[in-house]
Amino acid sequence: MPTVVFCDLVGSTELFEKLGDATASHLVTQLNQALGRAITQFEGRVVKTLGDGIFAVFPQENQAVDACCQIQRELHERPLMLFADEKLAVSSGTFRSLHIQLQIGMEAGEVVEINGDCYGDAVNSAARLADLAGAKQILTSQRVHDALPQERRSEFSSLGPMFLRGKEETTTVYRINWQKREAIDPDATMLGVSFADALRTQTLQLSFRGKTVPLAQSGSAIKSLQVGRAATCDLEVSDPRVSRTHASVQVRGNQFVLTDSSSYGTWVYAGGQSEPVVLRRTDCVLVGEGEISLGCERGAPDAAVLKFGVH
Repeated sequence: MPTVVFCDLVGSTELFEKLGDATASHLVTQLNQALGRAITQFEGRVVKTLGDGIFAVFPQENQAVDACCQIQRELHERPLMLFADEKLAVSSGTFRSLHIQLQIGMEAGEVVEINGDCYGDAVNSAARLADLAGAKQILTSQRVHDALPQERRSEFSSLGPMFLRGKEETTTVYRINWQKREAIDPDATMLGVSFADALRTQTLQLSFRGKTVPLAQSGSAIKSLQVGRAATCDLEVSDPRVSRTHASVQVRGNQFVLTDSSSYGTWVYAGGQSEPVVLRRTDCVLVGEGEISLGCERGAPDAAVLKFGVH
């Protein structure tokens, strides 16, 4: 089935501020050309470039997965090898200090092509998944997961059901674990691989007005934290719109689940999405980075807005 991919450069604004418009534009152009070559290698087609990203379509799900995993590995293992002016990049301290990272969203489904552009629900979903993804992440759907052979599904980690902007029903979101096993431990036995996987845990950080509270998936006695107006909460937020115990985050398996228990609700802005997921005695999974507004939308006067990041 046709599979849509959006690759977006993380932190492009900072890149342009650090390098200047001319140099940053040249670097982004070279990056897009390198992405185009990788996409073509796996029989994909670049529909169009999007300034700091690329919109592509592949004939089949497995081709899209292979291409995106290869792209992330290249950027991780050889971050400057993608650029034609490699000598300049290596000799420049500014270039060496850059972190070229992509966030990728992928969805399979029918695609309508008009005058070289592509449209359809799969296109919209892939764009939303790219917005939701964190740096160096590939997020996709149940449809892509189920289309792959059974042996490949072990590369996917379920993040649970999520509301994507513009959709009334939840989408089960998966993260594709693109890192090579040998990159963890080249001499690992089956036991060693399992042990290495256990050590590769994620940590959630919640921040509000200078205070940051971490929550790890494992290795800690704390498996949940509370946010609210009460002094007994792990992260105290003094605001009349915030309930005494407004919300909590729990570790469930390999997920961080935010649950609203307030009077006025909780607004979650994930990734680059401008439209929030609104929780009213409901929950959602936190992935990537974003903001959580307690008791009102984040645009309200003096809104109590927390920042979150999963690392």
